[in-house]
Amino acid sequence: MKLSALVERLDDRLRTDEYADADASPNGLQVGPEEAEVERVAFAVDAAEATVEDAVAADADLLVTHHGLIWGGIDRVTGREYRRIAPLIAGDAALYVSHLPLDGHPELGNAAGLADHLGLVDREPFGALGSVTIGRRGRFEEPRSVESLRDSLDALEGSAGTRVFDFGPDAIESVAIVTGSGADWLEEARATGADAFVTGEGKQQVYHEAREAGVTVLLAGHYATETVGVRALRALCAEWGLETTYLPHPTGL
Repeated sequence: MKLSALVERLDDRLRTDEYADADASPNGLQVGPEEAEVERVAFAVDAAEATVEDAVAADADLLVTHHGLIWGGIDRVTGREYRRIAPLIAGDAALYVSHLPLDGHPELGNAAGLADHLGLVDREPFGALGSVTIGRRGRFEEPRSVESLRDSLDALEGSAGTRVFDFGPDAIESVAIVTGSGADWLEEARATGADAFVTGEGKQQVYHEAREAGVTVLLAGHYATETVGVRALRALCAEWGLETTYLPHPTGL
């Protein structure tokens, strides 16, 4: 498949253009010649030296990641940027990135995959960011305990254990999700009546904000909550006839 055709398919499916004004990451093709041929695609959460080197070692024509190499522009390709980009070029491998589009997609997204993992029903968009959303919210058919919810999150790939601020009801009926670094959406979770808010990592003020809001917050890890989206993209590309591989590199964070 031509790289340009694959990029067009991914951009269309992920609705990349809708997130252009909201995202510091330039989503889509970040490195590579548009007219290259793609047979093997590697998938990882982060575009870092370790995953770039693994992709090249796997003879991948394309590396697809959630976190890319460019955040608001590159002034110079030196130091860390050079060490990450140079192996891609030397290995004739391209890089495709989907950040916020892969957070908010209602089927392929990180939040959608996490909602699947938890078994939420009656889902709807959550996590407003300008004109787009980057999360999901829903409810359980039967209320669940905080302990069972934590156990489910601990089972995520790359989990280093879920931190819980247990300030909500004993029986959790509704959950709001923003994966990764989503602590800023705790107030929206409270305003929508969620019993629990799930995100990857927190900030100092989250403890008091959760306590004052009466909402249980579960911090399941930035990496662990954002593996599901790239795995969904891997399955999609496999359906399109491409050879795929997944490159795990958990951070413990």
